[in-house]
Amino acid sequence: MTRLSFRQMSADDLRLLHEWLQREHVRTWWSKHETYEDVVEHYLPAIEGREPTELFLILLADRPIGFIQTYLVSDYPEYAALVQVGERVAGVDLFVADVELTGKGVGAEALRAFTQDVVFSRETTIACVADPDVRNTASIRAFEKAGFSIVREFFDPTDGETHALVRLDRSAG
Repeated sequence: MTRLSFRQMSADDLRLLHEWLQREHVRTWWSKHETYEDVVEHYLPAIEGREPTELFLILLADRPIGFIQTYLVSDYPEYAALVQVGERVAGVDLFVADVELTGKGVGAEALRAFTQDVVFSRETTIACVADPDVRNTASIRAFEKAGFSIVREFFDPTDGETHALVRLDRSAG
């Protein structure tokens, strides 16, 4: 597979993100943002630097094929209290938007490249975590293929679901 690359999102990408979020295979597991206005309200603050999450498009041969974001867990105190991973730990979330690319290792490759090129480019970051829904076996498998290990399961009261906490330590990356 061609090496994936990443481009920071701009406000011009929000229409594309909105369209992706409406796709069935994305909607099943991703936050529900029904309208374009919902997407703008949720993601524009990060694009403009008013929220501490960094948003990127996943590119395959310079064509946008998905979304990936990272943040320091400690920047979100409620989430940090829920997952209890300590300081200097980044979080990551992603989806592959093109359904024809799912199940082909793109997610795992994106995670490997992104953690190496972006997340661990910050010297202070000691680990990276994510929390896929326990029923999302394809996502969990992608994280495992990228070197993450399941640490534990936890219940998230914000969505009423059980999630797998997966972790990749810098030394393992």
